[in-house]
Amino acid sequence: MDKLNSSVSMAVRVRHSIIGTAGHIDHGKTALVKALTGQDTDRLKEEKERGISIDLGFAYLTLPNGERVGLVDVPGHERFIRNMLAGAHGIDLALFTVAADDGVMPQSEEHLDILHLLGVSRGIFVITKADLVDQKRLAEVKEEIELLADGTGLQGAPILPVSSVTGEGLDELKAEITRQLEGFYGKPVGDLFRLPVDRAFVIKGHGVVVTGTAMGGTVSAGQKLRLLPAGELVRVRSVQVHSTPVERAESGQRVALNLSVSERTRVKRGNVIVDERLELTTDRLDAVFEVRPLAKRPLKTNELVHFFLGTSETPGRAIVLDEGGEIAPKHSGVVQFVLREPIVGLRGDRFVVRDAASQRTIGGGAIINPLGRRARHPLTRYRNLLAALHGSSGTAAVAALLDLQEALALSASQISHILNLSLAEVQAALNAPGFATIAMGDEVGFTTLAKWDEFRRFVLESVAAFHRDHPLAAGMEMEALRSVSPYQAQPRGFRALIDRLTTESDLERDDSILRIRSHRVELVGQDRELAKAIEAALASAGFAPPDLRQLVSALKTPAAAEARIVQLLDVLEREKRVVKVAKDLYFSAGAVKQAQAKLLDYFKGQNEISAAAFRDLLQASRKFAIALLDYFDHTGFTLRVGDMRRLRASAG
Repeated sequence: MDKLNSSVSMAVRVRHSIIGTAGHIDHGKTALVKALTGQDTDRLKEEKERGISIDLGFAYLTLPNGERVGLVDVPGHERFIRNMLAGAHGIDLALFTVAADDGVMPQSEEHLDILHLLGVSRGIFVITKADLVDQKRLAEVKEEIELLADGTGLQGAPILPVSSVTGEGLDELKAEITRQLEGFYGKPVGDLFRLPVDRAFVIKGHGVVVTGTAMGGTVSAGQKLRLLPAGELVRVRSVQVHSTPVERAESGQRVALNLSVSERTRVKRGNVIVDERLELTTDRLDAVFEVRPLAKRPLKTNELVHFFLGTSETPGRAIVLDEGGEIAPKHSGVVQFVLREPIVGLRGDRFVVRDAASQRTIGGGAIINPLGRRARHPLTRYRNLLAALHGSSGTAAVAALLDLQEALALSASQISHILNLSLAEVQAALNAPGFATIAMGDEVGFTTLAKWDEFRRFVLESVAAFHRDHPLAAGMEMEALRSVSPYQAQPRGFRALIDRLTTESDLERDDSILRIRSHRVELVGQDRELAKAIEAALASAGFAPPDLRQLVSALKTPAAAEARIVQLLDVLEREKRVVKVAKDLYFSAGAVKQAQAKLLDYFKGQNEISAAAFRDLLQASRKFAIALLDYFDHTGFTLRVGDMRRLRASAG
């Protein structure tokens, strides 16, 4: 797959499936691949010198019917289990090797556990080195394999003895591979291209090359793709499948892409090359999780783990959502994983988890909800929604996903990406009753009617409670409401939600102030008397009103009541009985009108006025004259030009 300039062209129909080896070290995996394909997958100098596979090897196999399939050879040594996991994620058919002389060994069990956890259900157990033992020994090893496979996805898989040296059993093995792959074209994995990178290198004169097993969609030369989790856009220069240049590659194929990237871009194993429309990464996800017998102890909540998905590996923490906070070996449950680094994971993607030191496989499973919520209370409801999402499809899956999200609404494309469904499937599901359509800036969002009703109740009850707690306030600031909303929303999107509610309920919005339509501020008792006193004090002061502190003193009100006076001033301002000219400085409405009238008369004979002239006109101090002039500037009555003011044309 590294020969990007090969001119060989083969007119064969490519089968969209991947064969992978598995098994204990020195159980003949690489020799078997070479016997089947004629290709040596040990490419590293160290592998040649030590005689063991260290990293992934790749080949292709031409079947008796002329079809060609990709083949991934994985290392068997326990020290290289990370490399094994990176290659095993895309396997459709496993060739599981058990050496006839050794029989089942420790890594045999772990490799089989990994295949089981990754959902591999097609496979062939190959008893290698069959030429070294007699029939009795072959029967013993077969029995060991049957016991090993019990309770796994490969239980009941055929067991074939083979010798890579003499060729014994190779024809039967090829025939069985052909039989198992007949009509099989991979698992449904969505319509967006994804390529977990298992190798990335630079070829002089050509640039960056990445290889991997394609998951979903197609890729073509010239296409723009996205590198995740970094998010950078890259362009495909050329595409190869099995070292052969092609115009297009598809899901289930071993693919090599020559990429055009910026000099600063760094591509490595664990990255994912995806359709440019896909931007979803996550560091918190919910999953169904199975603890394997090999774990030998329960998985407990808050346990540190290593999380393997595709070709990526990242440390994380497991939060067991089941009652009791732990899952025993041979049992399954629901777990939320909080990861140290973001990964690319969609609903249904399978993963493997090892312990904190990455020395032992604990278990694995499938992602239910790629966007786990921090606030999961009540926990029973959260678990029920996860169960509904895990066990459903179509409309029910979309509804469960929407109810799980911290965001009030998601676009159809976001739903499509998270659930790993085609956009057409999602749009068909959203046509069913039970969903609400919501404006989301430039996009249309969707939520469930139940979730929309819950949000509606939250808004109305919150504003009503604010009125009860602050009877003199005009209403609640919209940003204050957004900050306590149970659902995430950006300011622009939240404003759109509120505006919709003003058409569907008794909510009113005045700029950024929200109130219930029936809310009225009524001054009664002491508040009414104090308001009258405030209004009278400002009116009698004319163009030299007291500031807030002086007003409190003049009214002989305790300092502790200053906040109450501010509230009453706000009420009087809304009723246009006083005017807030500057911070802590209010004029009576009559004084402001009188000052404005004096200015109009002045401008009948003059084009502009200075602060000193205005001071003399009002017979007030410079402090108040300037405060009023600034107020008139801000309200559009006058225009400041240098140190002078002129009447705005619109004001005349």
